[in-house]
Amino acid sequence: MDLIKRISGHFSESAHIKLQIMDQLAASIAQAAERMAQCLMNDGKIMSCGNGGSAADAQHFAAELLNRFERERPPLAAIALTTDTSTLTSIANDYDFSQVFAKQVRGLGQPNDLLLAISTSGNSPSVLEAVNAAHDRGIGVVALTGRSGGKMAALLTDEDVHICVPDGSTTNTARIQEVHLLALHCLCDAIDCLLLGVE
Repeated sequence: MDLIKRISGHFSESAHIKLQIMDQLAASIAQAAERMAQCLMNDGKIMSCGNGGSAADAQHFAAELLNRFERERPPLAAIALTTDTSTLTSIANDYDFSQVFAKQVRGLGQPNDLLLAISTSGNSPSVLEAVNAAHDRGIGVVALTGRSGGKMAALLTDEDVHICVPDGSTTNTARIQEVHLLALHCLCDAIDCLLLGVE
């Protein structure tokens, strides 16, 4: 096995996919950034959730907002719903794992807030339930998915924003997650530009 060739192939495939779908995703990323900036200016917060690698992305995004992205600014209100092990395990134990984010959204969410719901397949039960809980609380959703958007696509309203890595580009989970990370960094940069202006 030629590992160098294999690794180079991963780089090439990842770069190709990003360039291929850049124009498709740019408008929805911009729309999501505008919704997020408006949420923050209205004293709302952004709650993020996902499982596995998407949980790491949810935490990464919250950290970039609450601390800083690429320039100094005041902290922005963001919370990852994936980090409190006592809360997560008590909900999963007493109810069902599918409720681990939804119960937090119902308890912490306010009408000016937004939910960032991340699922590479769009079919994660716990993330789907979080979307339902957000809608019940009058909270808008920014969905980050892949493939066809899965079941989540059908749950979203016209008020929500869907950033979907389309079927025709890739169905590979790693490649979808790589696009998600780039999209999250674009969101962080755009939010800073909208709130602070462009340097």
